[in-house]
Amino acid sequence: MHQEYQAFETLKRHQATLHNTVELASGVRLAAWSNKHDCITQENPSHHTLSLYTADGYESYHKTRSGWQNGGGPDRFCIMPKESVSSWDIRDDLSFVHLYCTDAHLRQLVEQTWDRSPAAINVEECIFDEDPQITLLYRQFLLRCQWQEPSDQLILSSAANMLMTHMLTRYTQLQWALPQIRGGLAPMVLKRVVEFIQNHLAQPLQLADLASLAGLSEFHFARMFRQSTGIAPHQFVMQARIEHAEALLRSSTMPLIDIALECGFSSASHFSHRFKAMRGVTPSILRQEQKI
Repeated sequence: MHQEYQAFETLKRHQATLHNTVELASGVRLAAWSNKHDCITQENPSHHTLSLYTADGYESYHKTRSGWQNGGGPDRFCIMPKESVSSWDIRDDLSFVHLYCTDAHLRQLVEQTWDRSPAAINVEECIFDEDPQITLLYRQFLLRCQWQEPSDQLILSSAANMLMTHMLTRYTQLQWALPQIRGGLAPMVLKRVVEFIQNHLAQPLQLADLASLAGLSEFHFARMFRQSTGIAPHQFVMQARIEHAEALLRSSTMPLIDIALECGFSSASHFSHRFKAMRGVTPSILRQEQKI
């Protein structure tokens, strides 16, 4: 079911330009924006917004009790908690990415990760702050992916989960240390997950899909899976896709686009880019070499 976010809808009614958006799970959405010469009052009645400035933003002003103050720029982040109201004056170019998550989703994440249920989750408002972990997760994972590409959905959902977990540990009243994970998945559980991956390579898998098979939270599953396999779930799935594609290239005459679709890629070009990055040659060159 489609979730509406007040902050998202407010930006759509103003001068902001929406460049891309994707729903990752029930209660979570990403959106990439740019804006200029705009005055906005943002309300977040039922959701939290985590924003990272990706370019410009030096002339972005936030209204405080003592007047308008700026401090924006690339890699500055803002957290606007639920039920908060904030006013902004964007006087020059600004590019930014929002992650929206409902309070219900954040509470579910807390309960699944820590197996505890807080009376409330009080997210701290942050304006024009810096956090290397937030910057890393946005720039190295979220912004390097193609949001509409099915094969990138797992890394997107994994990075979003890490962002929200980081926000919970650093910017709420909880301040709970992350649970220590010892040991990997039980052999039968790992076998079930791997078989599911192999049988669903054509589909846009998300971290929640795999975690549910193991009966674990996304946090616990990701870490236990890495303990068992030595790599993260999104790396394992991408390897499985490329291995299946290589087998098809070597053993069949299927068109490249059909191989791409069967392995979870939306286009032959994206498939070719990923394949070359992992195998050193494009799919078409590999196929030509087979004929020699």
